[in-house]
Amino acid sequence: MTEIDAKIDALVPDWLTLPDIAEMLGVEVTRVRQLVKEGQLIAVRRGENRALHVPAAFIDGDKVVKGLSGTLTLLRDDHFTVEEMIEWLFTPDDTLPGTPAQALRENRGTEVKRRAQALAV
Repeated sequence: MTEIDAKIDALVPDWLTLPDIAEMLGVEVTRVRQLVKEGQLIAVRRGENRALHVPAAFIDGDKVVKGLSGTLTLLRDDHFTVEEMIEWLFTPDDTLPGTPAQALRENRGTEVKRRAQALAV
């Protein structure tokens, strides 16, 4: 897990702890940790106690946002660090419009994945 800098922290409007996510998804915290380990979610250490946090935009009600896992895989394959993934997902892209994270929440994952694939070229 990565500890992020202030610049990246400022890009993400809201964060959730792993216990918060577990409650929202209706699973045990160990399952959320497994989602992070499997790469379906990304978490960073932040705050005074350096607890693991996940951007709140990655959770939609009682599930992980559709298309997030595939997008994270593409970014990982492009050798992005966790910090770089968060920066890319939360930096506005005029061609979407909005941020890739917003586009995923709006079920525009295909557009986001195309842009992620283009990064490898």
